Amino acid sequence: MDVRQLASMLVGARPNKEYNNMKQLSSKWTKAILIVPTFLIYTAFLIVPIFIAIYYSMTNYSGIGKAVFVGLKNYKLMLSDKLFLVALKDTGILLAICILLLFVLSFIVALLLNKDFRGGAIVKAIVFAPYVIAPILVGIIWTYLLNPNYGLFDSFFRLIGLDKLAIEWIGGAKWSPVAYAIVFTWQVLGFHATIFLAGIKTIPADLYEAAQIDGAGKLRRVFSITIPLLKETIIINSVLIITGVFKIYELVYQLTNGGPAHQSEVLVSYMFYTVFTSRRYGYGMAIATIVLLLSVVGSFMYIRLSSQKQRKERTEN
Repeated sequence: MDVRQLASMLVGARPNKEYNNMKQLSSKWTKAILIVPTFLIYTAFLIVPIFIAIYYSMTNYSGIGKAVFVGLKNYKLMLSDKLFLVALKDTGILLAICILLLFVLSFIVALLLNKDFRGGAIVKAIVFAPYVIAPILVGIIWTYLLNPNYGLFDSFFRLIGLDKLAIEWIGGAKWSPVAYAIVFTWQVLGFHATIFLAGIKTIPADLYEAAQIDGAGKLRRVFSITIPLLKETIIINSVLIITGVFKIYELVYQLTNGGPAHQSEVLVSYMFYTVFTSRRYGYGMAIATIVLLLSVVGSFMYIRLSSQKQRKERTEN
């Protein structure tokens, strides 16, 4: 190859290199331009309101007039607020029941829906249907089932002579959190089962066939193959359950409205009452900030513990 050919090759290669560089740059700018509107909307409607709420949580403000800065007074007030402590306790009970009940039931439903059977598509639609119903309508439906005076459940128990089972599902301090958990589980069961089902579909069928040839039963295959390979899906579902519980409001509003005497409040419903009924805007924003912190910290701790457990298992293997 002479000098003239080499020079022509270098000259010809330069435009291609410059074109590729410009193409990459243009692609990066395109991505940035497409991301900016979403980022601005996300910041304006999520990030900014969070900081506004945190600011007002340190003020004495009724929604009218000027906000007076009081520091951490609202947060200290929570420690002596009996209604806040009741709401915190009910939210804790609700969260514990939902994690156990919803997690287990949605996983079992996903295993059942993973099988091929006649009418499977219809069954999947029926299971998922409650999730698309507005929570306020779900509350109305279950009011006619759980109301201690005219509800279907208690009326049926009285009819067959089982008066002891005709308990005060809603409207009492003892069973209301359990009722919330049952209704919430019914509403979102299909959603979480769908997430589990999507994860199960990604597991290669060859693994199950090999385990079956080795003599592993159905239960053994679930615990040895399905659950270990669904770790990421389990984390996602658990975080969604935790954050979902801390957002429950409409169900509480329709079923009991926090009564009687606020003895069946959860954190979000008590926050709503504090802000919009008692007009203690600053104190309500302090409660909202605590709800946010509990939700974020709870989700982060679960993800952290799950990640540490996975790393430990990989190290041992």
